[in-house]
Amino acid sequence: MDSGVIVMNGTDAPVENVDPIASYYSTVSRRMADGGVLFPDQRMTRMEALRSYTINAAYGAFEEDIKGTLEIGKLADITVLSQDILTVDEERIPETAVVATIVGGVVVYRGDGQ
Repeated sequence: MDSGVIVMNGTDAPVENVDPIASYYSTVSRRMADGGVLFPDQRMTRMEALRSYTINAAYGAFEEDIKGTLEIGKLADITVLSQDILTVDEERIPETAVVATIVGGVVVYRGDGQ
């Protein structure tokens, strides 16, 4: 990133767990399951990490004209979280739950079971 390269992020299903919150947490904390920190100098800021999963991922898929940002004319794919992952204490990021998922403007998942 320091060199100006656009970094994209995502999950590598079925190779790894598809939990995007865990992946985001790993990106910003570099903390492993055993509590150790792997290459701490490679941590991303929270906004860098968020961009890597949204704007940059759309760019990497050549879909930035339809995905990656919330704009008129783009797909309305949105995930609503239980807390603000940009401001919550870092160690609380893994506690974040998905409240709702909206795909193409339609609610396809609600955390309350509806």
